[in-house]
Amino acid sequence: MPNATDSPRDSFAQRLLIGSVRRTYDPVVDIAWAEPLDPAKLFLPPRVISLYGTDLWEAMTPGQQRELSRQELANVLSVGIWFENLLNRLLLRELLRGDPTSATSHYTLTEMADECRHMMMFGKLIERVEARPYWPRPAARLAIGALPAVLRGPMVWVAALVGEEIFDALQRRMLDDPRLQPIVARAMRIHVTEEARHIGFARDALARRVPAMSAGERAYIRLCVAVAGPLFVSLITNRHMYVRAGLDGRRAHRAALRNPVARESRATGAAELVTFLGQHGLIGSAGRRRWRAVGLL
Repeated sequence: MPNATDSPRDSFAQRLLIGSVRRTYDPVVDIAWAEPLDPAKLFLPPRVISLYGTDLWEAMTPGQQRELSRQELANVLSVGIWFENLLNRLLLRELLRGDPTSATSHYTLTEMADECRHMMMFGKLIERVEARPYWPRPAARLAIGALPAVLRGPMVWVAALVGEEIFDALQRRMLDDPRLQPIVARAMRIHVTEEARHIGFARDALARRVPAMSAGERAYIRLCVAVAGPLFVSLITNRHMYVRAGLDGRRAHRAALRNPVARESRATGAAELVTFLGQHGLIGSAGRRRWRAVGLL
């Protein structure tokens, strides 16, 4: 009987399993949920807040800036919950076709368990910072529900990387900012540590599939990548978070999309992903134009 770690993919998954044993967190016990919030600190570092550096930001009082940081955090966490819910559904489908004795299947299950804890952590954090979650509109909810029918094969891993890498890079910029609420920094550190394994797993899966892709499959992935970048930006600049922060939602949304500081922040977050997709021929000229238009390049 073949060993479950005979293939290079399984050998890589086995290393990730060992890493998971050594560094996996339970947010229920690894975060001090009862710790009081610091009334002087923000919920996101200023440089990753979408209006930072704009005239709107400069006109806001410190209290208004703090409230906007709370709403932007709640929105980002809500997007994270939707995405990780979607990813787990895609991974469950992958398991139906996999060998249940393999290290790859075992790591897939481990990643799903991580994502379940992350969804709980994000939900608890939204509640702890005294915010409310954000929900997609009914049409968007239907579209999100239909995505598993569209995201198949290599697109599972492309979707995982678009949803995880940009967010992960932004979180890494948050961790050591002294202006950040300690409870937020702790949650982000847990997420970054575990997402590093998830990103490695997705990159490895996608890179192994690229050589066998047909021209049609590659063209389809490039089209999906072109759509995914603008969709990500639209979700993290949800105009309703500006309304909850007491601003004119449409005006603030326009300012956020044009804000050179925010665009630089998004481009920095997407840089490694763009390089990886480019190396494998999975982002075309149309994708680059669309990503540049929303500040991801």
